[in-house]
Amino acid sequence: MKTNSLKTRVLIWFGSVVTIILLLFSISFRYFMNQSINNNIKAHLHNDAVEILTDFKQNATPPPDYELYGEEMAILKNKKLLYNSTTLNLQNIYKLIENQTNFQVYENDDDDTVSAIYVLKEKNFTIIVYKKNIDNKIENFEDTLLFLDPILLLLLLFVASKLIDKILFPIKKITETAKDISVNNFSSTIELPKKDDEIKELVTSFNTMIIRLKEGVENLDRFNNDVSHELKTPLTVIQGEIEITLRKLREPQEYQKSMQVIYYEAKQMQSIVENLLLLTKYSQQNIQQSFEECQLDSMLLEVLDKFSKQIEEKQLNIELKKLESVLSRVNKTLFYSIFSNLIDNAIKYTPKGKNIYISLYTKDEHVYFEIQDEGIGIDKSQISKITDRFYRVDESRNKDIKGFGLGLSIVKNSVELHSGKFSIHSKVDKGTKVLFII
Repeated sequence: MKTNSLKTRVLIWFGSVVTIILLLFSISFRYFMNQSINNNIKAHLHNDAVEILTDFKQNATPPPDYELYGEEMAILKNKKLLYNSTTLNLQNIYKLIENQTNFQVYENDDDDTVSAIYVLKEKNFTIIVYKKNIDNKIENFEDTLLFLDPILLLLLLFVASKLIDKILFPIKKITETAKDISVNNFSSTIELPKKDDEIKELVTSFNTMIIRLKEGVENLDRFNNDVSHELKTPLTVIQGEIEITLRKLREPQEYQKSMQVIYYEAKQMQSIVENLLLLTKYSQQNIQQSFEECQLDSMLLEVLDKFSKQIEEKQLNIELKKLESVLSRVNKTLFYSIFSNLIDNAIKYTPKGKNIYISLYTKDEHVYFEIQDEGIGIDKSQISKITDRFYRVDESRNKDIKGFGLGLSIVKNSVELHSGKFSIHSKVDKGTKVLFII
């Protein structure tokens, strides 16, 4: 057993506390036992003294039986000695009479016995009873305690060691599991104890941490894969343009055209990275910390104003069917992105001169946002896939519409982070309706 381990430290503290408790118990036990024995001796001698006085008053002679039981006595009347056992010291008798204490116990040096003297004063009479060689039972108890205390201490330490092993077992399992965890292995979790206690809470927290780490690593891997996949095309285009441009000297117009292509692809790369970062920045564990009071209706109007140029170019009619003042605690960045992506999609996929209907309102303490367009629509078989990253519906139909397939993925993820519900209903060539509730 390691000397610096938690178990060792607990056992040392436990052993120290138990030793102090046993010591205090032994001292207290000896004191109260000694008091009890002395009280019994005092009561016995008191009864004998009363009996001696009664017999003496009736017969004018002391009862002869007491000396047979190892008791000596003295009888005084008006401080005048009437009777004295042969071995009782007369000088000590008068000292006892003058002493205010009527009972004393003396330990004998030669053996484990004690002697006791009791003085009964009643009117003119004084009875002194002295008993020697009384078996001192407290000594026997002391010997027993001296023998039992170390055994009891060792037994308690043994039991404590077993209990600590049982208590620390889940911690050992956590340690073993933690050693097995790596970036490529998050499969190990600890079985929950049956009892609903602090250990179960610890194991639950550890398992939750493993799940969070696994999700974090998966998000990071997905982000890396997505970035490497999506940036490959614009990087290839940029590299190709540079290689062609550098092969020979060209006219300024050709350089300008190449720079425009490179600039466009660079902007595409920037947009992809920003969107992917937005998808991975927040989680259920940290999203609450970013919430703030936001006026959602004002935010919606701000987003619509941002798209005013595109709306005007396509001669679209934006109809606000229901717009209420909505104040809610949300993540401002994500909500702005939700409005932007949904409105952007509606504008992109709605033909010129068509309508887009928007509603924002509260009902039963929930926020409702609904946007419906008269666009090209989505086939029913593809609705379940359009929220996947980089998925785009039938690009042959949408070849003139720019995008990365990240918008709806960001919307769905953002709504779920707000513990909301997200749904899409669409018919081909009829339009699409998107609704979310938080």
